[in-house]
Amino acid sequence: MILVFGKTGQVACELQRQAEVVALGRDAADLSEPAACAQAIRDSDATCVINAAAYTAVDRAEDEEALATVINAAAPSTMAQACAAKGIPFLHISTDYVFDGSGDAPWQVDDRVAPLNAYGRSKLAGEQGIAQAGGRYAILRTSWVVSSHGNNFVKTMLRLSQTRDALTIVDDQIGGPTPAADIAATLLRIAAPIGAGQGGGLYHYGGAPWVSWKDFACEIFAQAHRDVTVTGIANQDYPTPAARPRNSRLDCTRLRQDFGIEAPDWRAGLARILSDLEAAR
Repeated sequence: MILVFGKTGQVACELQRQAEVVALGRDAADLSEPAACAQAIRDSDATCVINAAAYTAVDRAEDEEALATVINAAAPSTMAQACAAKGIPFLHISTDYVFDGSGDAPWQVDDRVAPLNAYGRSKLAGEQGIAQAGGRYAILRTSWVVSSHGNNFVKTMLRLSQTRDALTIVDDQIGGPTPAADIAATLLRIAAPIGAGQGGGLYHYGGAPWVSWKDFACEIFAQAHRDVTVTGIANQDYPTPAARPRNSRLDCTRLRQDFGIEAPDWRAGLARILSDLEAAR
């Protein structure tokens, strides 16, 4: 049995669509109470645990770093310890925000980490705590997660296009949009091998090809048949409370080497997301 922390988030929703899992919402397992999360693992019959819950309000984390760190670091670290004690694998989702976004080369798994914001620091602390727990684990660093669920860039662009025919979008941040459905499928695919001691550790999983936010928006409008003029704007001209990395390219070589998993084509994923949204109307 796969135990999933998270129930309504993007990846958690996809895990429930794709497999028979037991998903715990905040009412059953609040990550602001790490000890309760560990107890839920100890009390379960889980053969694998996937943490698909997190504090993801990047800008708000600048004022709530302590809370973000409990949810993104203390809770998954405690979960990993509970899994290690039971001898079961722990799978966790992290972020490209552990890097400073410098340069234009894709980030390697072992590159130096230097987060620019509180959210990134909290996620990095989670990675470190999981690694120190001593069990079998896999951490999937990903980027720009999108789906038909929750709040994300695709849904924001579609909402704005209902009332505006022109938008300015940042065009000097480059990364790989990653469909939550593909993240879920990858987690499910690697769960058994990780549990059997095959592979494990840090992995990168970001969409391909790399693209700017502006060009991503253009593809969203093209596929959705929305007539919106998109003008590029520099990152520095769109200030936010939390600094964002300009280079979010992730090198996915290790995941391909260990499991034969390729970077997902986000354009195909976008088409599926738009189809899901249309079907839900």
